[in-house]
Amino acid sequence: MIGTFLFISGPEILLVLLVIVMFFGTDRIPDIARGLGKGIRQIKDATNDIKREINESAKTKGIDTDLAGDIQKEINEVKDHIDDMTGPVKRNL
Repeated sequence: MIGTFLFISGPEILLVLLVIVMFFGTDRIPDIARGLGKGIRQIKDATNDIKREINESAKTKGIDTDLAGDIQKEINEVKDHIDDMTGPVKRNL
């Protein structure tokens, strides 16, 4: 998976990893990774809590938050309408 990730190529990633190892040492890398993992988990949990609170508040006020479902429903209606218009004629590729 060492390729282009966020406009950083493989050699640049290896250089960054080398600098990290030289600066922090191999003993502290697991602690740093663990701390980053915990931080990311806390951000994800906080984001999920905010989403849940928004959805609960919208439901209590009667606001429809299922935008994706509404869009899919509209798409299906348009497909059905197009199928009705074209009838048995099918496009051959």
